Amino acid sequence: MSEKHIFESGTAFVEVSPMKVTIKHKKGTYHSRKEKDIQIKSITGIQMKEPGTILAGHMQIIFSGSGESKGRSNFDAAKDENTVMFRKKDYPEFQRCKQLIEDYRDAALQIETTTIQPLSIADELKKFAELRDAGIITDDEFNAKKQQLLG
Repeated sequence: MSEKHIFESGTAFVEVSPMKVTIKHKKGTYHSRKEKDIQIKSITGIQMKEPGTILAGHMQIIFSGSGESKGRSNFDAAKDENTVMFRKKDYPEFQRCKQLIEDYRDAALQIETTTIQPLSIADELKKFAELRDAGIITDDEFNAKKQQLLG
């Protein structure tokens, strides 16, 4: 069973799972009924603006290749499909949403870095021996690399 958390504002639903974030904009909003999936491991940041007395707050998800709004106002942010606007009463929930996304992203990045294992010195030597035996590198190049690897 997939773990999924749903957060709702007046303008959108945000579904958060360990693999992705889905923003579903509600009917009648700037991005009416538009749905956007963002892979957790591609998220590079999340900007939050606390709502004021009059103006709404927002959460903007930033990821590699996104064209996030560069403006400074809520009006600019509202035009960005990667942004969810929310009222003051929803702010604590969206702080929790932000933390959950960051936790999932950190976990995904941790898994990626622990599964990548560097080649051992023996594997490196074997690789260079095969290159030497195939005539791609010379004995001198092999010996220089061997000396470099063995220190």
